[in-house]
Amino acid sequence: MAKLKVGVLISGRGSNLQALIDAASADDYPAEIVTVISNEPGAAGLERAAKAAIPTNVVDHRDFEGRETFEDALNDVLSAAAVELVCLAGFMRLVTDGFVGRWHDRLVNVHPSLLPAFKGLDVHERVVEAGVRFSGCTVHFLRPAMDEGPIIVQAAVPVRAGDDAPTLAARVLAEEHRIYPLALRLIAEGRVRVVEERVLITGAAAPEGVLINPAPV
Repeated sequence: MAKLKVGVLISGRGSNLQALIDAASADDYPAEIVTVISNEPGAAGLERAAKAAIPTNVVDHRDFEGRETFEDALNDVLSAAAVELVCLAGFMRLVTDGFVGRWHDRLVNVHPSLLPAFKGLDVHERVVEAGVRFSGCTVHFLRPAMDEGPIIVQAAVPVRAGDDAPTLAARVLAEEHRIYPLALRLIAEGRVRVVEERVLITGAAAPEGVLINPAPV
């Protein structure tokens, strides 16, 4: 069976990209990364892709007069690589409604909160300030509104009494590295459907049990 061809868009260090690269290196993984594109020429993620022998491209947003022409260039690179699904992995550019529509239900993002809570930037600082007991991360299909779209996979982590934004961010990032490859696998296996803006996953089961924070004594 042919593997799903994936393009990954990055802007920085590419730690989630590395998680996808590591997963895709397994022979039985149903997706392959065929191109990595960065809008930042110096992005460390480009080196990660090169070490894995994945073709890379730089499409610098500063070279274009507007977002539409920038996205046209992105789309040209994606199309040339025969990409079937686009994964955003630390891509620090807002995309237009047109780009989202062009890749409808084929454009995936990871966000460091339990959406729909804490959309936007400075997530971990806001989580700690709010005093919530759980945070986490979400992989979802992208929609035109920021950090919205059908949810594919989520992971929850406890917010501990001594947490600050960096310690919480590290705990959440570790789970991003687990759920992004899982979400991509589910999509590539053909188990994911979007029905009335909800994701249905064939053969999926919810975990048993309840998490309580702070833990009962």
